[in-house]
Amino acid sequence: MDQVEKVIDEKKQGKPLLTEQKEGNSKKLFIESYGCQMNMNDSEIVAAILAEQGFNTTGDINEADLVLVNTCSIREKAEQTVRNRLQKYNHAKKHNPKMKVGVLGCMAERLKAKFLEEEKIVDLVVGPDAYRDLPNLVEEVEAGRDAVNVILSKEETYADVSPVRLNSNGVSAFVSITRGCDNMCTFCVVPFTRGRERSRDPQSIIEEIRSMHEQNFKEITLLGQNVDSYLWYGGGLKKDFHKASEMAQATAVNFAQLLDMCATEFPKMRFRFSTSNPQDMTLDVIHIMAKHKNICKYIHLPIQSGSNTMLKAMNRLHTREEYLELIENIYKIVPEMNLSQDMIAGFCGETEQDHQDTLDLMEKVKYSFGFMFAYSERPGTLAAKKMEDDIPLAVKKRRLQEIINLQQEHSLYRAKEHVGKVQEVLIEGTSKKSENEWKGRNTQNTVVVFPKEHYKIGDFVNVKIEDCTSTTLKGTAVGYSENN
Repeated sequence: MDQVEKVIDEKKQGKPLLTEQKEGNSKKLFIESYGCQMNMNDSEIVAAILAEQGFNTTGDINEADLVLVNTCSIREKAEQTVRNRLQKYNHAKKHNPKMKVGVLGCMAERLKAKFLEEEKIVDLVVGPDAYRDLPNLVEEVEAGRDAVNVILSKEETYADVSPVRLNSNGVSAFVSITRGCDNMCTFCVVPFTRGRERSRDPQSIIEEIRSMHEQNFKEITLLGQNVDSYLWYGGGLKKDFHKASEMAQATAVNFAQLLDMCATEFPKMRFRFSTSNPQDMTLDVIHIMAKHKNICKYIHLPIQSGSNTMLKAMNRLHTREEYLELIENIYKIVPEMNLSQDMIAGFCGETEQDHQDTLDLMEKVKYSFGFMFAYSERPGTLAAKKMEDDIPLAVKKRRLQEIINLQQEHSLYRAKEHVGKVQEVLIEGTSKKSENEWKGRNTQNTVVVFPKEHYKIGDFVNVKIEDCTSTTLKGTAVGYSENN
């Protein structure tokens, strides 16, 4: 089981993004991304903005005029990786003096002075809300000046920028619906690097999905730091909703309504969403999931700890009991729902009893998947400023291993529930282990592999599940599904 955040796909880390070459563009852009799917999506927006400025993407750093790295501050490992990459860029720069190097994304805000003044390793620093300013910033850099814009915006959602889809399998795509986060979890740096929460106009979301539909994409994941708190009332921050006019409040669109609109408008496309926060998830979302066959029956619902003491220290605005009640209601409304978790082992002050509470909660829920890590302090967070990181590394590692071992048991338990059933699978590509097998996912987000026969990528196929491991279902196709 990957000890990785739900939204961090290790296969995509640092892969240079390649887009269709636009005729007449003479400059070369090398761009790679680290971190969450929001970052990958942001890089698509950046490529679209710079394509209008004469840049085509390249996979060869040595021929690049502009090298950009889209960064992540969530974990120390991601930050260290980016630093190592910057050293490599600078090596390439020695051979190509006209090359300019820029840092985008979440590290930009926090480390701007370090990068520009102290270490002098970059020419350009651009925060997540300033990508629209890239043409001006690139001009500044080309004129020999350093360029910085890390201002966080109250409005920016990039609703009118149509992202260039990069490194896509041509089957599934991500559409950002919110930016920023208002939940000040003490371990998390996101509110400081991505700003306050604001939502995109639902019409612009529908239009983006329509364009994906026309390009034959079959599955869309609605994306946000916290999708459940999506709220459109004409623009503005979520926290200012109470100041809006009565009319604006009455006609506002929440997440359940947005989900309903998407699933109704595109009945042949599958919909997923990520990431959810338990304190913001409402049962009307679950009822909408039950209503539509094309909304996948899977929720990533991070809790981080099963202990009330830890939840309070983390500033999670719900208790263990409220979380378990939510889970119980989810299973009542959608019995076939699959759930996954994020867990942090060894947060500040965690006792052995707190750890046992986490294991106990996992036993009660039996998640299908898990994304688990030992706590590491992130500079700039409330925990770093006010709490002592007092759990020895050896204890963190042991607790993490116990969580992983239990999750593997539960993953196998949940996988076995699928055996003997016929399930719809969307084919995404060839199996990693065999050229003769397709892989795809069922509605519950579990990977399914089966013999290729005459089927092709992008087909919806009914597969009889015959066997499983803790992470993969194995079966044989029995025909196209009605969705095909």
